[in-house]
Amino acid sequence: MILVKTEMGQQVLKDRSVRLTPRQRSAFILFDGKRSVAQVLAAGMGVAQEDVDQLVDLGLLERSTASMSEAAIASAQPASLAAPASAPATDDRSIQQRYQDAYPVATRLTAALGLRGFRLNLAVEAATTYEELAALAPKIRSAVGPEKAAPLEQALGS
Repeated sequence: MILVKTEMGQQVLKDRSVRLTPRQRSAFILFDGKRSVAQVLAAGMGVAQEDVDQLVDLGLLERSTASMSEAAIASAQPASLAAPASAPATDDRSIQQRYQDAYPVATRLTAALGLRGFRLNLAVEAATTYEELAALAPKIRSAVGPEKAAPLEQALGS
């Protein structure tokens, strides 16, 4: 099942009017209408089904209006949310796969910055293409340092 942010959820993301745990906020950010609940739970961020259920109960997430066939296709695609453990000698991933690998890494890094990285986190959340995310990589590297940014650069293939 694919969940998307509701209008209220979009507002809460901006103004933080509803207090969410760090795990819930991380999960909330990952629900972009492309990832299934299973993919978000498998992202390795410690998110539990109860966290997702609470976001739905609060009215921040709702089921996507995408057709069931689109949801089935999206959930059938192997989309690893974590960066690969080691970069292959030749990176034959598509641009879309690189984006899918890098997006959760970028959101995790910028969310860990707290209030200091709030604007950068919003910019990452707004990035919908590989190119937009890659353009933010130098700012993320500057904010978190080269060691912490290495998984992002690896996921981007740079």
